Amino acid sequence: MPVYHPPKIAGSDITPQTVYMNRRTILGAAAGGLAFAAAPSAFAAALSARATDYTVTEKLTTKEDATSYNNFYEFGTSKSDPLQNSEAFKPTPWRVEIGGLVNKPTVIGIDDIMKDFTMEERIYRMRCVEAWSMVIPWIGFPLSALLDRVEPLGSAKYVAFETVVRPEEMPGQRGLFQPLPWPYVDGLRLDEARNPLTILATGLYGETLPNQNGAPLRLVVPWKYGFKGIKSIVKITLTEEEPPCTWNRSAPSEYGFYANVNPAVDHPRWSQATERRIGEAEGLFGGARMNTLPFNGYAEEVAGLYSGMDLSVKF
Repeated sequence: MPVYHPPKIAGSDITPQTVYMNRRTILGAAAGGLAFAAAPSAFAAALSARATDYTVTEKLTTKEDATSYNNFYEFGTSKSDPLQNSEAFKPTPWRVEIGGLVNKPTVIGIDDIMKDFTMEERIYRMRCVEAWSMVIPWIGFPLSALLDRVEPLGSAKYVAFETVVRPEEMPGQRGLFQPLPWPYVDGLRLDEARNPLTILATGLYGETLPNQNGAPLRLVVPWKYGFKGIKSIVKITLTEEEPPCTWNRSAPSEYGFYANVNPAVDHPRWSQATERRIGEAEGLFGGARMNTLPFNGYAEEVAGLYSGMDLSVKF
């Protein structure tokens, strides 16, 4: 089992330069006697209290690979389409509606999220798995911090997410024959959403999140398969009932609600016992493969969420 440590990386080396310089300006102004709020916002306080840094000791995927080989069907179904077709997408201004079974429903702008986030930004060096695997240094914050801000009701059991629909900017959403129904939707159980490994990412590799990777705000759940990492989020809803998920709805025999990485459960069309690390030198039969780890190696942190469940049925 891998050992997780706080990343020994200087903040100025990881944080986007604009964010870092902005923070230095704010702190400098405060030192010079300019007025600061008497107390940090509730969101910033939640980040400070609840966020946890994780890292793995494995080699990072190159930035080039991680930003050029993507699944984002709103821009096309080929792995190269998101990079090639997302230039016209406008991730700012951006607003996220958060509601449902909460005490304090809100609509929050990405600038407001980033304003609080810059005070307590976090680096998460995580494995992510689709048909291939990557190790990515995400810039983000725990989803639980945002959920705390809206105060979920006791009746809330699930968190539903929804992606933006902009066919004028997302060519994959145009045309008579669509690969998926829009908007793209997905969901988590509330306890999954509150796990500190579940983050909302706003950047990677020390830079603002690129369009092709889900700008400006995407979900990262590293013990689940990549299709759970919904991108370009515009709506978050707390519900009592299990929410619909695009791939589960489109192909229920192939894609379950939970989508936990499980080498013992095969996809109907391929084995999930091994995985290919993107960027590895290709051999006679393709890229180098390695054994897939249960929960993608995060079993120590998350296996307890599924105690007593048959994960070959609840896949």
